[in-house]
Amino acid sequence: MSKTEIRHPDKQVSTGAYSAGVAIDGWLYISGQGPLDLKTGKILSGSIEDETRLTMEHIGKILNAAGCTFADVVKCTCHLADINEFPRFNQVYASFFAGVMPARTTVQSGLLGIKVEIDAIARIPFPGASR
Repeated sequence: MSKTEIRHPDKQVSTGAYSAGVAIDGWLYISGQGPLDLKTGKILSGSIEDETRLTMEHIGKILNAAGCTFADVVKCTCHLADINEFPRFNQVYASFFAGVMPARTTVQSGLLGIKVEIDAIARIPFPGASR
């Protein structure tokens, strides 16, 4: 089965050699997203809450571009620059999901200039499927 690139609808500058999302065989793999202005490529620094919210909004736009919603997400991997900010991160992260939460791994990572990076895997719904 062939791969299909899924683009972030707002991205206007190159931020690296990767696809925002790749759809294959009914699955969507979303690359690590962070708190970037995708029109300029600049980091939008803020609180962990602000950076998490923007990062999740980026993921939402990629999901929508592939015909998915947050309800279709089955797994996320979350990188935090400071694991001590986990409770504040988790509160914002959780607000994007209803019902069964996706499986998740959260680790502290050496992020450069950002507080959070998140990737996701989602099941692409079949046309006409109920959610």
